[in-house]
This record gives sequence, structure tokens and C-alpha cells, in this order.
Amino acid sequence: MKFQKDLSDDASIQELGRRIAQYRLNRNWTQSTLAEEAGVSKRTLHRVEHGESTHVTNLIRILRALQLLENLEALIPEPAISPIQQVKMNGKKRQRASSAPDKTEPSSPWSWEDDK
Repeated sequence: MKFQKDLSDDASIQELGRRIAQYRLNRNWTQSTLAEEAGVSKRTLHRVEHGESTHVTNLIRILRALQLLENLEALIPEPAISPIQQVKMNGKKRQRASSAPDKTEPSSPWSWEDDK
């Protein structure tokens, strides 16, 4: 199964767990071995492998133990800043998003000119 945009959250988490379990088995590690290497409980690893929710910290520990942590670069690459935005910001890093402009209603209702 591939991760796709129309895949449900639950299905995505289950697929992630399935892949982690397969990497563990490819190394010929038991759940106890991986849990110990990752510094998580065996129950936590079991939950991850069966598609149950977990803390991101636990996932990072498991990926690090499997030597897969560097793959997060492909998941969330470093964002690029456009040259135009760099000039506008005078080399400063953006800290927050802009507020949406106020959408004010016209003072009089719109109508066709020939309706007058």
C-alpha cells in the first residue's frame, strides 16, 4: 500500500506501523529488542506496529533505532524561501503568518447601471 492523499488517518497510521514492523523483522529483531534499542516499552512498540496512536517522540525513537530517522527529510523537506520574499524580509526569517485582510461590505448594494 502507498501513502496517498485520500488515505484516511487511521489507514495511514496502520500502514506506517506495518512498515515499521517489516523493517524490524528484516533486521531479525524481536519487539523486545527494538523496544530496548529505541528506549520505549514493548507495549508502545506493539501499539505503533498495530496502527494505534502514539507520541511523536516515540515514533522518532523507533525510527532512530531502525536507522530511518534521516528519511524524515523526505517527509518534511527544509522549506525554501523565494528570492523575492528574502528581499522583502531584508534577510530576516519569517516568524508568523499575516492576518487575512478585512472584507468590508460595500456601502450600497450592487446593481446594474440600467436598473436606475
